[in-house]
Amino acid sequence: MNFITLLPDSPPPQARWGQLHGPALAIALAEWCQKISGIKILITQNHLAASELRDDLRFLLKHSSIKQELLLFPDWETLPYDQFSPHQDIISDRLFVLSQIQLGHDLIIIASASTLMHRLCPPEFLNSHALILKENQKFELEPFRQSLISAGYRAVNNVLEHGEFAVRGGILDLFPMGSNKPFRIERFDDRIESIRRFDPETQRTIEKLAQVRILPARECPVSEAGIAQFRRSFREAFSGNPSLCSIYESVSNGEFPHGIEYYLPLFFEKTATLFDYLPKNSHIALIESVQSHAEQFWDDVNTRFTQREFDPTRPPLPPKTCFLNAIELFTHIKPFNPIRVQHAALSTKTSHLNFETHEAPKIPVDRKLDKPLTNLRTYLNTTQHRVLFMVESTGRREALLDLLKTEEIHPVTYASWAAFIETDTLLGIVVGPFYEGTELPKHALSIITESQLFAEQSTPQQRAKNTRAVDPNVMIRDLAELRVGAPLVHLDFGVGRYLGLQTIENQGIVSEFIILSYANDDKIYVPVTALHVLSRYTGADSDHAPLHRLGSDQWQKERKKAAEKINDVAVELLEIHAKRAASKGHAHQYDQHEYQQFAAGFPFDETVDQTRAIQAIMDDMGAEKPMDRLICGDVGFGKTEVAMRAAFMAIQGGKQVCVLAPTTLLAGQHFETFRDRFSEFPITLELLSRFKTTKEAASTIEKLKQGKLDLVIGTHKLLQKGIGFDDLGLLIIDEEHRFGVKQKEQIKSLRAHVDILSMTATPIPRTLNMAMAGIRDISLIATPPAKRLSIKTFWQEKNNTVIREAMLREILRGGQVFFLHNNVQTIARIAEELQKLVPEAKVQLAHGQMRERELERVMSDFYHHRFNVLVCTTIIETGIDIPTANTILIDKADHFGLAQLHQLRGRVGRSHHQAYAYLLTPKDDLLTPDAKKRLEAITSFEALGAGFLLATHDLEIRGAGELLGDEQSGNMHAIGFNLYMEMLERAVDALKSGKIPELNAPAPQGPEIELRISAIIPEDYVGDIHTRLTLYKRITHAKDAEALRELQIEFIDRFGLLPEPVKHLFSLTHLRALAETLGIVRIAGSTEHARIEFNQTPKIDSAKLIKLIQTEYKQHQLDGPNKLKYVFNKQTSEARIDEIKALLLRLA
Repeated sequence: MNFITLLPDSPPPQARWGQLHGPALAIALAEWCQKISGIKILITQNHLAASELRDDLRFLLKHSSIKQELLLFPDWETLPYDQFSPHQDIISDRLFVLSQIQLGHDLIIIASASTLMHRLCPPEFLNSHALILKENQKFELEPFRQSLISAGYRAVNNVLEHGEFAVRGGILDLFPMGSNKPFRIERFDDRIESIRRFDPETQRTIEKLAQVRILPARECPVSEAGIAQFRRSFREAFSGNPSLCSIYESVSNGEFPHGIEYYLPLFFEKTATLFDYLPKNSHIALIESVQSHAEQFWDDVNTRFTQREFDPTRPPLPPKTCFLNAIELFTHIKPFNPIRVQHAALSTKTSHLNFETHEAPKIPVDRKLDKPLTNLRTYLNTTQHRVLFMVESTGRREALLDLLKTEEIHPVTYASWAAFIETDTLLGIVVGPFYEGTELPKHALSIITESQLFAEQSTPQQRAKNTRAVDPNVMIRDLAELRVGAPLVHLDFGVGRYLGLQTIENQGIVSEFIILSYANDDKIYVPVTALHVLSRYTGADSDHAPLHRLGSDQWQKERKKAAEKINDVAVELLEIHAKRAASKGHAHQYDQHEYQQFAAGFPFDETVDQTRAIQAIMDDMGAEKPMDRLICGDVGFGKTEVAMRAAFMAIQGGKQVCVLAPTTLLAGQHFETFRDRFSEFPITLELLSRFKTTKEAASTIEKLKQGKLDLVIGTHKLLQKGIGFDDLGLLIIDEEHRFGVKQKEQIKSLRAHVDILSMTATPIPRTLNMAMAGIRDISLIATPPAKRLSIKTFWQEKNNTVIREAMLREILRGGQVFFLHNNVQTIARIAEELQKLVPEAKVQLAHGQMRERELERVMSDFYHHRFNVLVCTTIIETGIDIPTANTILIDKADHFGLAQLHQLRGRVGRSHHQAYAYLLTPKDDLLTPDAKKRLEAITSFEALGAGFLLATHDLEIRGAGELLGDEQSGNMHAIGFNLYMEMLERAVDALKSGKIPELNAPAPQGPEIELRISAIIPEDYVGDIHTRLTLYKRITHAKDAEALRELQIEFIDRFGLLPEPVKHLFSLTHLRALAETLGIVRIAGSTEHARIEFNQTPKIDSAKLIKLIQTEYKQHQLDGPNKLKYVFNKQTSEARIDEIKALLLRLA
């Protein structure tokens, strides 16, 4: 038996289970699921609890002898009566679960209460539309194609997502619902020759299959009969003229708009619930307080219905038609005799069952003590239990094992829960999902998790997937790939060209080198352990970067000249910095309770970066120094919420807030957003834009002066002379890169005493330079919101087939399209051409020369989905937020800058849908080299959060410009932006600490270490050259031992256990950092001995050194005035490194 028995042999019927502390609840449910056959439904209080329970059970049942399928029945992830639809992947998973129930296997299904309250399609619908294809089956393409279309599948050229199919000759590609990969069906004559699963990215076959089951593509029928049923039901449900309703018209035309799911009952005579799918012998468990959450959801449904009840364009169906109420939910559950399970203890009744489990003890690691693991050691010495340590990744496992080793605690590593349970080992360690531990006295077993040992330290990874925060320095220094021929700067030799990596073996020691080529084809080889002497050359594009000559003094002269200028810049920067630091700003005071209430109104989970940015702003605003912070976050990553928190704090402290937006449209959108968020609080806000009449504008300006207005939102008109504030405390600048120098100078005059918060997705290079040099504070929001998909970007020559396919794909899934054509003279002709090309579309146009009212009406109609294709100029570039618009086509994309392309692309992909951006250009030979580089950059940086990277890439394409003026660009061009910034940083630091910057002195390169030990990342461990280089660079730049440890954890998680050369690389890097702190210049040696060379002023204890030479003279001998010879005890590589490390620690 490979599960723990917590349950009694015959638990009381209709029982309540309690006192299941921590993971004991999941352990008891796992045992219950294995003891009974049939379908088990586990109902949790919310979606998060459902996904956590799924992870716990998956871990407990892995390698179990009783095989059962574990499925999560996902929620639509939309609010009731929402105007956009769930992602195709979600619908796929839901249909798969329903079909699996019908097949009647041993299943465990987890779902939240609110998910089960939605009414579903009846089982007959799934049965009639499900198809099974087998090898050698008779197969006629045209009838099958028609049956796919009537089941809701879409015909496309390339299959990319669920619900699509493509026909090419005798091959049919199909991405069926319920499958994680598409299938390729090959025909021979009139039979199926083969069915293969393939990867849509590479188009490569993964495996061959004997048969495949195809489910319908939607939860409602899209056939003619289904549409006729919808039209009939709609007319019965709603009075009035149905043709005035866009939803009725769309479905009648065979289109299925976003939010159609909330009209699902109209497609069927009778709907079903999940309980109608279940066989009578199914079992149900209710986990924690399901009832109260169901009642809360029902209240939310009714509130949202009341808000939308009188909308004539999208009339909502009554709640009872679309949902079960809480009473109906429990009426459906009752016949299955559910068990109720909870963590807390229950009162003693016959139907109650309290389990014998204890809460996990707190045994924190105390790093202040000489022996940090004292608490754990005491617990292990006193407990009679077996102990299982649980960590959340293999990297964390290795780190914990290293820590336990220091206290001579050696747990055995197990691959799974089942493997540990089947043994009687006293100490084990396993990778698993439990966040809390527990004690099970009946089994003499304790589970200890990281949260017990490290308290807060291990929580950042807690449950959250894909939320690793990104360090801007790492993004810039590492992720921009090096191509062969790219310019690199070597501190001693100047600018050369990168030729690649080469492995060289010398006397049995394998080392890896970067090859740099210089003028006259001279080459130098830089060991990968000395990457700190290299930096990327940024400042001009690669073709115009200088190429220095080895052996000449050209590089030294250029560095000296730049150094002199850098001194002046550093002094000037510090002056600005000092003025800001010296001038007294306002330390904002705010009501903590009201702020918490406001923060709770944010309907989404904050990402790690959002939380960090908000905290940084709170610290800035609480200080007396004026704030000047740049929030750099990609489009749609939640910068506006961060700004609203800052505005709320300022208003709470009695100050006025001004929000600047670059365009009237964006100002209007911000006004709507701010008004919604501040609606629960006594805050007055107004909009000042060209959409307002002169009288309204004058009234707003007067209120501002008198202090009757808390917050004003507008364009740069707010900076005009006639506009005054009573008590301005915070200026928020959105899309900062769109403001000109003149407006920025006006803003700068406010900087000395007003808090300024700037927001941008692609900071212009000058802004980026200042933030990078530490002159302005920067907060990077690089973590995408949950379920956000990156935008698929295609760069193609303009042709009608591509345009029609892209527009139809979006229109037929009920979405909207931006077509960007940036020429007012020809925009009307383009709109007409598009209407002819795609007759199914409803096309309108918008540009900045239209009258204000007309432009406002067009944008409002587009937002409310009254038409589906907007042909427009770059007027949409800033901040227009339309969640249902998920395709953008950019005409003549070669005419746009990198930041502009990124902003424009960011107009789509603002919901859970896969978004597409098409960059349309003329023929390849008509493009300039710069335009090609920009287009290559934008298509290669598809990842979420790429805005920051693109800004640094932009530095390369158009040059860095200068921080305070133009005269510096020559110096920056000569030595490269990265080195320039590094030298500037050193100058600023020196001046701050009252020293004279010594920039002509050789740059500190750190100690040289040569111990004849192979310290590389082998090619068979990490195959990709760019990845290897990035990793080498990250190891070199690791700040301390803790950073190296975190890197090691990441290495193990990504690539597996470390090979010996990689272990050596980490050890030598740690040794170099230690040697640097002690003033050591060089450590060189062989297998027998090493020589340690000190600089003129080493930071060692000379008394200890003398004692060593006197008492252990065979091993330690002076070799000249500044060298120490050390004889090794052991020959192995690791032991030699450890011996030198121990020696340095003795001398410290």
